[in-house]
Amino acid sequence: MYRPKYDPDTFYHWHTVSVRFRDLDVLNHVNNAVFNTYFEEARINFVSGVPELADSWEDGKSFVLVKCTLEYLKPVIYPSTLLIGTSGLSIGNTSIEALQGMYDKETKELKAIAITKGVWFDLKKNRPCAVPEINNIDTMMFNQDSNG
Repeated sequence: MYRPKYDPDTFYHWHTVSVRFRDLDVLNHVNNAVFNTYFEEARINFVSGVPELADSWEDGKSFVLVKCTLEYLKPVIYPSTLLIGTSGLSIGNTSIEALQGMYDKETKELKAIAITKGVWFDLKKNRPCAVPEINNIDTMMFNQDSNG
């Protein structure tokens, strides 16, 4: 899986997460399942920051996560603050695939990387629906050639 070095311009959207003591496991580092929660929180924050998606969200549409590939690179300890970057990789008719990177805020060390696929879903009709047209779609997409 691609492992981008930290650069503020690497991802379209950044979200900060503070590690909580309750997130630790018996080995005294963040439990692997909690990484998914951190990435999910960043995706929700990402969606709420894209006007076309946020407007559609208010109309009863939402993402349903259908795939998540996560690579754990380094342990996360308490106390820590994380920076989670999110960019689009591809957009289909009803789905968006995203790349996310989790970095330690202080050291900028890459802790984990995830590729997720979400289907845009009509909660009222209980079925997939078209992803809204996004005006600044090019700026949201990850450009692997210029980041590494």
